[in-house]
Amino acid sequence: MSATAVSPLEAPDAAWRMNPSKVSVVRAVGRRMVPYLIEATLIPTALFYVVLVTSELKWAIVAALAWTYAAIGRRIVTARPIPGLLVLATLGITVRTVIYLLSGNDFVYFLQPIMRTIATAAAFALSVCLGRPLIARFAADFCPLSPAVQIRPGIVQLFRRLTFLWAGVNAGAAAATLTLLLTVPVAVFVGTATVSSWLITCSGVVLTVSDSVRTARSEGLHTAVAPNGRLHAYVTPSG
Repeated sequence: MSATAVSPLEAPDAAWRMNPSKVSVVRAVGRRMVPYLIEATLIPTALFYVVLVTSELKWAIVAALAWTYAAIGRRIVTARPIPGLLVLATLGITVRTVIYLLSGNDFVYFLQPIMRTIATAAAFALSVCLGRPLIARFAADFCPLSPAVQIRPGIVQLFRRLTFLWAGVNAGAAAATLTLLLTVPVAVFVGTATVSSWLITCSGVVLTVSDSVRTARSEGLHTAVAPNGRLHAYVTPSG
């Protein structure tokens, strides 16, 4: 969401949907989030799985790593912003690859993202304690807020709640993935772990949108969905 002094309806040639329902907001977030998830997780996972079943683990790692770096390189060359999800995915697979090469242990390679997810959960929780909720950074990829809106007490509390929520989401995803790693074959694990993580993540998105819309309304912010799915929050001249 971006806050402006007037309604975005005053912009020319804009077909905004004003004060949308929570379902509409979920759809709008999905329109922006799904492409990021496909680029950062689904495609490299699919490449990894295909190469794994047709060749061996090291080449599967190379395929996934090559995709993530190519995705970032493409955005740098075209001067497009790099989503936080893609940055995290690239850092994660890079660290996994380095540790795998040093250890030579297949189990360690699959265990690393679980440990990273646990660390992410801890980082989310710790950021609240430090007064810098991480959710404010990731919100910019979907609903950027102006400084004037970010300092509102209700928005500050929203960021705190959502950061704790995503700490829980990451902790839940880590627990589910670890359970699968210890109970199913590798070929089954790669697919089922991704699906379980997506389900947990989607649940977190729905809760996030619900709380965000409720808070925006209580703060007197009007919301609008742009034709491209981008979300906006704004105040009227009298607001």
